[in-house]
Amino acid sequence: MTTCISRARFAALPLALAAAFPASQSYAQTGPAPQLSETVVSATRTPTRTDELVSDVVVVNRADLDKMEGRTLPEILVRVPGVQFSSNGGLGKTSSINIRGTEARHTILLIDGVRYGSATSGTPNWDNIPADMIERIEILKGPASALYGSEAVGGVVQIFLRKGAQGFRPYASGTLGSANYQQLAAGFTGGSGAVSYALGVQKTHDGGFSATNPRVGANYNPDRDGFDQNALNASVALQINDSWKVDAGLLYSDSVNHSDDGPGRDTRYAGLTTTARAGVEGRLLPGWRTQLRYSQSVDSNRAIVAAPAVFPSLFKTTQNQLTWQNDIDTPIGVALVGVEQLTQKVDSTTVYSVTQRTVSSYFVGLNGSQGRHSWQANLRNDSNSQFGDNSTGFAGYGFSLTPAWRVNASYGTSFVAPTFNQLYFQSLTFKGNPLLQPERGANTDIGVTWSEGGHTVKLVHFDNKIRGFIANPLAPTNVAQARIDGYTLAYDGSFGALALRASADAMNPRDALTGKRLPRRSASQVRVGADYGVGAWTFGGSVLSAGASFNDTNNLQPLAGYTTADLYADYKLNKDWMLQAKVNNLTNQQYETVLGYNQPGRTLYVTLRYQPK
Repeated sequence: MTTCISRARFAALPLALAAAFPASQSYAQTGPAPQLSETVVSATRTPTRTDELVSDVVVVNRADLDKMEGRTLPEILVRVPGVQFSSNGGLGKTSSINIRGTEARHTILLIDGVRYGSATSGTPNWDNIPADMIERIEILKGPASALYGSEAVGGVVQIFLRKGAQGFRPYASGTLGSANYQQLAAGFTGGSGAVSYALGVQKTHDGGFSATNPRVGANYNPDRDGFDQNALNASVALQINDSWKVDAGLLYSDSVNHSDDGPGRDTRYAGLTTTARAGVEGRLLPGWRTQLRYSQSVDSNRAIVAAPAVFPSLFKTTQNQLTWQNDIDTPIGVALVGVEQLTQKVDSTTVYSVTQRTVSSYFVGLNGSQGRHSWQANLRNDSNSQFGDNSTGFAGYGFSLTPAWRVNASYGTSFVAPTFNQLYFQSLTFKGNPLLQPERGANTDIGVTWSEGGHTVKLVHFDNKIRGFIANPLAPTNVAQARIDGYTLAYDGSFGALALRASADAMNPRDALTGKRLPRRSASQVRVGADYGVGAWTFGGSVLSAGASFNDTNNLQPLAGYTTADLYADYKLNKDWMLQAKVNNLTNQQYETVLGYNQPGRTLYVTLRYQPK
């Protein structure tokens, strides 16, 4: 019996999903309604209103983040339609993000425009990014290699940290929770005249729980696996005159994470995340803006001690990037012209036959709107020192049928260079393959949005075909093709003081040759949430339900589906102080997203937050 959804059943999914929602997300998505017309940059690399986009973008703002205390960044992102996650335990453990059923290494993470992640594993350390320092998150779903290069098969997550503005605005929060969870955060944003600035610090301790259970095998150790983190964020900007500005920023986060290594063995890993950026931007001529930026990021993970001792290990990636981008107003939209150079360096106790690669790129694009029409086109070429030239493209069009109804369609190509681990890492159980070639993808999106009277419904169909897909996690090889097609239906609306949101994903991520489901992907996932304000109180909750999946490529190790519910209550003590109580996983659901690794049970958090108005 095949594990794939039958074609007839799969084609009927959007109709079944549509019946579950009102015919009329706090996550903003593309659509023509005025309340959705905020500005984003990730979808085009230039500031663009959401109602002019041809891509699917979701925004998570600071208010949304405040409702998710105690959740890791991946657990926050999985509340976004089209996103799934897996984790090897609780806070600080290895986590992965899958956008629209693609691989974890198919998502680019940007922090204030700085590319961050590991060139050895192909993924960033999501759990080492301090959530309290984030102002907003933009999630671009769909291929974005024509904008950002390799890895952007499933999409891009861009994090914007807190930044300065005129005036002086301090903030602080303290949280106590289950398992001796403690977090303190404080900082300020401000500005006077031509100067703006921001500074924030955060300290977190989590006593944790046993990351493993007996299903993991020899690595099982029934102790608590805690996590400690210290983080700092700083930025400054100087407006030289009406046309020119210089700015710089820094994120620093170090952590110590406990991990099970077998009976009586508790290895500690030191994690380090840093991003640094500096740039200048301004107007060269009327209608011509330019920016020159240099950035560096470091993703490091080092085994520091174990009981009994084990051989130490280090995996460190340093990425240096120089970008020159020009945005030029034309009669048919904003033209984008730019060049980039990215250098990735690997430092490790593992001996890699190659430890550095350089990617030199140029990109062009055009996006604009007129009346009921909107459009976007992009081309990019990446010259990789290991894999030569790789060209990608994107084209999309949107049309407003009526003030309430809008349709859009797009086609984009992508490519992914193999990671250093896939190419060169060798061990008793893993055999790298230096003959691997880049994966190449082609994706089609078709969407329809209805937005009126404070209600928005959006249905998107996507079909992503990836040639040369790198399969077999222990002996990587290029296989013929993987295919991921599916639907996402989302609703966001309000009835006075009551705000509602809901979404459902139905997809079929599979190896096109064998028909087997790609590991750790659910064919369906549903989210619902609500918030209600009355007087000084705000009450809210959310439910996430994920379908069953498989832990392995052969679909022999099933992972059961699960449903979790969160509740919270906020009380405004006065205009500056707020008290919040939150319960995550209210029913104490026991579940796994990776075989043998536990997820948090019922947890309680109490937060006192100070934010002068």
